[in-house]
Amino acid sequence: RFFQRQQQHRAFHRTSSALKMSDEVEAAKKAAAEYDASDKDGAGPPTVFDKILSGEWDSKKVHDDELCYAFRDINPQAPTHILVIPKKRDGLVKLSTAREDQKDILGHMLYVAGQIGKKECPKGFRIVINDGEQGSQAVYHLHIHVVGGRQLQWPPG
Repeated sequence: RFFQRQQQHRAFHRTSSALKMSDEVEAAKKAAAEYDASDKDGAGPPTVFDKILSGEWDSKKVHDDELCYAFRDINPQAPTHILVIPKKRDGLVKLSTAREDQKDILGHMLYVAGQIGKKECPKGFRIVINDGEQGSQAVYHLHIHVVGGRQLQWPPG
């Protein structure tokens, strides 16, 4: 009986994980289509992050400086899940489209993500940047995920 419950529990989590992954993939496809349909200036349409930065939407702030803002993800994938975003998007919608003049902000964001990870997850953390549709990017405003607080699996989805 115990073994049967364990199998059911594992099957539930596999199904749950597959549904979450399916939802993420669908969200990424929808976001990619919206980005592709935008006015082609490379900036993309306004995003939820623009609303957070403007104060229109609330967030749980973790870090705030002149260049970037970090806050807790509203749909965490681990006990610690924080997003680091540039305050000025300036066309910085995907890592793959970053310009040479944006190297300083990219380095600063990565440094901030590392400091947050060190503080929030002293036993280790993962840094993730999703890029484009097949990278499951759901928001076209570059952002770094800091994920930890539990043992992370490899390989990721």
